[in-house]
Parts: sequence; C-alpha cells; structure tokens
Amino acid sequence: MINISIVISVYNKEDYLKSTIESVLNQTYQNFEIIAVNDGSSDNSLNILKGFSDSRLRIINQTNQGASAARNLGIKESKYEYIALLDGDDLWLPNYLAEMVTSIQTFPNEAVFASAIANTYDDKIVPVSYAVKNTNTIKIIDYFKNSTYNYSLLTSSSIIFKKEIIKKTGWYDTSIVSGQDVDFWIKIGLNFPVVFINRVLVHYRFNDYSLSNTTFDPKYKPKFNNYTTQEINNKHLKKFLDVNRYSLALMCKLHDYNNEFSEYKNAIDLTNLKWRHRIFLQSPKWFLKMLLDLKSLKKEKVYYKALNRK
Repeated sequence: MINISIVISVYNKEDYLKSTIESVLNQTYQNFEIIAVNDGSSDNSLNILKGFSDSRLRIINQTNQGASAARNLGIKESKYEYIALLDGDDLWLPNYLAEMVTSIQTFPNEAVFASAIANTYDDKIVPVSYAVKNTNTIKIIDYFKNSTYNYSLLTSSSIIFKKEIIKKTGWYDTSIVSGQDVDFWIKIGLNFPVVFINRVLVHYRFNDYSLSNTTFDPKYKPKFNNYTTQEINNKHLKKFLDVNRYSLALMCKLHDYNNEFSEYKNAIDLTNLKWRHRIFLQSPKWFLKMLLDLKSLKKEKVYYKALNRK
C-alpha cells in the first residue's frame, strides 16, 4: 500500500483554501495525510483550516518565512515515503492521486512523478502546452529537454516524489522568495528523470496577488549561478537556464533594474533563444509594455507585470 504525505503551504489563501482542501478530501484514493503549514497568514486561512475535522489533517503554524521554509518544514514533518506538494489555492481533480499512484506502481524504481495541468481563470480553463505531444500517455522523460519553451513538467501542485531525493537535491533554497520552485526543479532535473502523465489532473488557479505576479525585485529571484559548471556539458540544462534568464532579463528591463538586466543577458547564449526573443531583448521598454498590454486582453496569465492593477 502506498501512503502519501501531502504538504500544503498556506499564506493568505482564504478565498481559495476551503475548496483546495476539499479537492484533497474528495480524492478517490484515500491513503494519505495532509500537512498544512500556515506561513503566518494574516487573513482567515488558519480558521478555515481549523474548520476541517478530518483526523488526517495536521496544521503547523510558523511565523511568515516564505513558501520555501513552509515546504521544507512540511516535508520534515511528513511520516510517509512519498511527498505530494500542493499550493493552498490550486485544485486536484478527484482521480489525481489514484492516477499518480498507478504511475508509481508502474515505475517503482523511479522517484519523481508529475501530471499535466490546466490554468483556470474566472471564465475559462486552458490546458497548458507541453513538449510532450501525445496525450493520455505516461513516459519517463528528461526534465530540461521537455521544459524549455513549453510549460514546465513540474509545478508545486502536480508533483509527487520520494522523500529520499532530498539527500541528492538538498532542501528548498529559503533565500529565494519568488522562483524557488524553478531552483528546486533544476536540482531534481540534474539527478532524476520525471515520470510524466500527459493528462490534465490539476487546475492551477491564477491569482493576481501571488508572489510570482507581485515580486519583481531581482534580488528575490534565482540567479542560476550555482549551475554554471553543470551547464557547460549539459546542453539541455544550458538552454533551460538561458530561457529562464531571458524571462528574468525582460522582467528587469520592464522594472528598471538595468545592472541585473545586463547580468542575465550577458549569461545567455543567444542561439538558445528564438529569433523573436532575441529581438525582444533588444527592444525598448515601451514596446515590451505594449506587447504585454495586448496579451493581457486575453485575461490569461501574463509574466513580468501584475494584472488588473488600478
């Protein structure tokens, strides 16, 4: 029997948290514990957690230290071999755990498992685009090779891993406030392949006020300096890092962090970027803002700027 420790990091998620927890309790697979780490929420999140009477739910309170510290604490407090991560505002479809357990049983020698997700907005659900094109398949694949221009194979609500991988990856980097997941995925990709279910089993709920949509100071973002040695002989890692450097370079340009823009840009091998991305790197700020404003009309996730601000 496979038992799973579900680690949920919670910080001011009162508008979403009840349905997130319910999506776990309504799973067709029921062999789990829930560890909800309340990261110093100042809203009603803690009372919402206390409103659940399921004995499998444990609530741990800490002063606000960030998602990395919350996840690290939840993993340390877990009692089962397999760890499932879930953000306090996302949703699992009822068969998520059952299908993930099937993949674990099918590939018992692997350590990292993930599924496809869909982004959900107020008025629509949009499945994300992956490099793996065959839907309804389960494959063992390389993380970097399949997460470059398409959506990341791993997200903080669609991954289950053996707790023992921490011996190789190390813990979440608590010095990274926004983008800590990317850093952790890199450490996973350097050490483990991913068993990927190319079927939507998770709904990521877009939240204008999440850290990724409100934190633009590069000092809180990954620098990727820890991986300069590994990227020399790993072309897929190098391309993955360069695409992420490109994204952060644009963020820096849009928010007038000129020195950091140059730092990210100079580390990029431009041949790893698409032609339009090379043009965007050279484009003036006003042009980039115009493109983002046009894209935001679709009312979907837009990087580098906060949406719906007045």
